[in-house]
Amino acid sequence: MFGLFKKKSEMEKLQEQYEKLMKEFHTLSTSDRTASDKAYAAADVIAKKMDALK
Repeated sequence: MFGLFKKKSEMEKLQEQYEKLMKEFHTLSTSDRTASDKAYAAADVIAKKMDALK
């Protein structure tokens, strides 16, 4: 209840974006290889940003 109005940190935002892109990558990997590769590349960029914040 006390964390109800707590803002998300930059790392938490990046983690959510990364998880979303990886899920999209996984679902696209069976149907559209080009879109899958683009989603993976975007997730890789976010992973590098997360490493830079550590």
